[in-house]
Amino acid sequence: MSITQSIILGLIQGVTEALPISSSGHLVLTPYFFGWQDHGLSFDVALHLGTLIAVLGYFWRDWWEIINSFLRSIFKSLPTNQKSSHLKYPHHAFWLIILGTIPGALAGFFLDDLAENVFRNPLLIATTLAVFGLLLYLVDKRMPLKLDSRDLSIKSAIIIGSAQALAIIPGTSRSGITITAGRFLGFDRRTAARFSFLLSAPIIFGAALFKLPEFFQASLGVIEIVGILSATFSGLLSIHFLLKLVQSKSYSIFFWYRIILALIIVAVYFYR
Repeated sequence: MSITQSIILGLIQGVTEALPISSSGHLVLTPYFFGWQDHGLSFDVALHLGTLIAVLGYFWRDWWEIINSFLRSIFKSLPTNQKSSHLKYPHHAFWLIILGTIPGALAGFFLDDLAENVFRNPLLIATTLAVFGLLLYLVDKRMPLKLDSRDLSIKSAIIIGSAQALAIIPGTSRSGITITAGRFLGFDRRTAARFSFLLSAPIIFGAALFKLPEFFQASLGVIEIVGILSATFSGLLSIHFLLKLVQSKSYSIFFWYRIILALIIVAVYFYR
C-alpha cells in the first residue's frame, strides 16, 4: 500500500464512520472500484483507532460528564432517574451506553467471519445502502422531535443498541441505523447523532481490541500511522459537520447520496 492510498482510505474511514453512509461499505468499495489490493487487518485496526480517537476527542466533555455522574452515583448514591438542567445526560447514561453496546458486540463476535467474507458482495452493499437509506429518510421525515439526551432510558438504549447490531452488514451504516432508531423513538436529530457517536466508542474499541494480536504481529509502520492520523482528522471534521447540519436540516441529503452510490455500484458491477 502506498502513502497516498493510506491517506485516502483514512479520510474515507473518518468521514463515513461519522456520516450515515456506511464506512465498511466504502472501505470495501474503494479497492473494488480502483483495483487496489486488500489493505489488510492491521491497517483496518489502525483506521478504527483513528475514528475512536476522533470520537473520544470531540466528545471529551460528554464523556467527562457521563463518567463523573457514574462515579458520583456510586459514591454519593445519586438517584438514577434524576434530571438536572445543567446536565446533558441522565445520571445512568454510562450504563445505558454499556447496555446499548451489548447487541453489537455479540453480532461482531458471532458474525465476524460472515462480515469479512459473505457480506462483502457489492450487490448486497448496494441493496443495504438503498434500503436503510430510505428507512432513515422516512423515519426522519415522519417522527416528531420531542426528546433530548436527558430522556435516554433503558428502553431506548436497548432499541438503539439492537439496531447497531445490524451494522455488521456492510452498507447498513452503524451511525445511520442507530440515528434511524433514535429518530424512530422521537429523539431530536442532534441527540440521535450524539448518542450514536457515544455508542460507537465502545464498539469501535472492542472491534480494535479483538484484532490487536494480529495488529501487533504485522507491526505498526508508517502506513498505519498515516492511516490513523488521516482517519482522526477527517473523523473530527465529519462529526462537527453532521452536528451543525442537523441543527437546521434533515438527513435527506444522505438518503440521496446512498441511492446514487447504490446505482453506481450496480452499474459498475454489471459493466465489469
